[in-house]
Amino acid sequence: MWLAGRVDDVSPKPPQSNGSDRRKNEVAATVARPGGPANPSTITESRAPQNGGDRAHATLVIERGNAAGKQFPLNDQEANIGRWDAEGGVFPDVDLDSCDPEAKVARRHARISFQNGGYAIEDLGSTNGTFINRGRRLAPGSRHPLHDGDEIIVGKTFLRFRIAR
Repeated sequence: MWLAGRVDDVSPKPPQSNGSDRRKNEVAATVARPGGPANPSTITESRAPQNGGDRAHATLVIERGNAAGKQFPLNDQEANIGRWDAEGGVFPDVDLDSCDPEAKVARRHARISFQNGGYAIEDLGSTNGTFINRGRRLAPGSRHPLHDGDEIIVGKTFLRFRIAR
């Protein structure tokens, strides 16, 4: 029986969480779920986001206006784009509040995610829409592939998506 106690002591333990970051816990459950992607190793590519890591795996850069050049590093597997609203409890990863004087960006505008080795963006039901490379407006809730160098337009804000190399 001593051996069983030792096995438990050296077996991998699940990451400890205080529950403050629900998104990270959901991502871990999704990756571990049976019947997931045919090749789960794709999530560990060299550019794959590391939850809680300090190094950005991608960046959004504002291209026009008085905030041109401002960068937003993406560190997690999901990044919400929008405008900060303390009263409503909205704290987006990419906060465009100070860069959007006309309030054309919704509080919860769009989401960029990294999954199965690739990036995607989806509009979260914004009034003014999300556009990729000046194409058609994205349908709310549908995921659109995102590639290095793509232009993202949210409201009247022009962003450039860059993958870290």
